[in-house]
Amino acid sequence: MNQSEICPRFEKAISILSQRWTALIIYQLLSGPQRNCTIKDAIGISGRLLSERLKDLEEEGIVQRDVYPETPVRIEYSLTKKGYSLEPLMKDIEKWSQEWIEKE
Repeated sequence: MNQSEICPRFEKAISILSQRWTALIIYQLLSGPQRNCTIKDAIGISGRLLSERLKDLEEEGIVQRDVYPETPVRIEYSLTKKGYSLEPLMKDIEKWSQEWIEKE
């Protein structure tokens, strides 16, 4: 199959999900809304890169950013309906990795 035969939608989906850290962020958010620092600590990403990836995911409609007017301001990120629709894919990858990837 050459490049011109690949479905543009599939190519876009792979482009989004293959960005470094993106799949791990989505996987982390499957457990519910979380603050930036919680996600950062859980997956070991830098704050700057996490903010960049969250912004990209927000632009794609996969992640929602909620600002709570408290003191100090609280910001939480959660998956949208579009984001949660990736759950079966993430669970299948998890299952595959358990079966086929050797422990380090």
